[in-house]
Amino acid sequence: MPLHPQCKAIIDGIAASGARPIHELSVSEARAQFAAGAEARIALAGPAQEVARIENRLINGPVRSTPIRVYWPSDEKDLPVLVYFHGGGWVLGGLELVDRPCRALANAAQCIVVSVDYGLAPEHKFPQPAEEAYQAVEYVTSHAQNLGADPNRIAIGGDSAGANLATVVTLMSRDRNGPPLAFQLLAYPATDYDDDRPSLREHDGIFISVAGLRWFWGNYLGRPEDGQNPYASPLKAERLQGLPSAMVITAECDPLRDQGEAYAHKLAEAGVAVTLKRYDGAMHAFFLMAGAIDAGKAAVADAAEALRNAFEDASARAAKAT
Repeated sequence: MPLHPQCKAIIDGIAASGARPIHELSVSEARAQFAAGAEARIALAGPAQEVARIENRLINGPVRSTPIRVYWPSDEKDLPVLVYFHGGGWVLGGLELVDRPCRALANAAQCIVVSVDYGLAPEHKFPQPAEEAYQAVEYVTSHAQNLGADPNRIAIGGDSAGANLATVVTLMSRDRNGPPLAFQLLAYPATDYDDDRPSLREHDGIFISVAGLRWFWGNYLGRPEDGQNPYASPLKAERLQGLPSAMVITAECDPLRDQGEAYAHKLAEAGVAVTLKRYDGAMHAFFLMAGAIDAGKAAVADAAEALRNAFEDASARAAKAT
């Protein structure tokens, strides 16, 4: 089906605002333009839901201190956790961009949500953001008691470049015998630097462009060869066995659609339990627009249900192990 009218209205609004294509801008210009539209962009997520408690913390790391924002849906103990990484092409975005979706997921999935403000490129190039993301998961695991969290029920997730980091952290955790992860929630993940699949051409310019994607990758990677590293392009990983179960969300009218779906299929081929759901008529970033796009509202609800089911499965496995 064609682009949904709700999505087209947003695209038309961006065009009417006079926003310049991101690949024509410097990083500082892109961030200024992004900041100028931040209020309107955040509003697309709908009203901010109340949660029981919110706390900002810092994770001390070897390169920089990573800010995190923790959302509690209730005062119960041993709650499951979702560690979430925002999108923005590794160059833009932050905690405020995903504040409302994180609140919604905390309430709907009845889990703690830890939103991670990893260092942005090009100041912090690959692999620094990925290492910070992994460090955040280690922090949540080691501080589970302090957080009131269940260390056996930790999920990881993100949107776009944040979903890229989530996939990479699952690989890192497996390869390094790191924290056990219960689930991965991936909204239109960037998985392949070398993408040349049909959706990239068919939907070029719908919210994001091929030139824009090249701009983001160019700022993230220190050199083009880094794009061959599976910790940058997880679709290039030789082995996906042993990763946590997953839900992969894609949008029909998204240049990244096919690489996200290719990753879901590769997970399934490796024996990983995966749910792939494509939202017809939707565009990139729709997961953050639940207040303006019906498909976004449905996707957040579906994601919360998948999280609840994954946490229940993790509880059952833990009980069986004891």
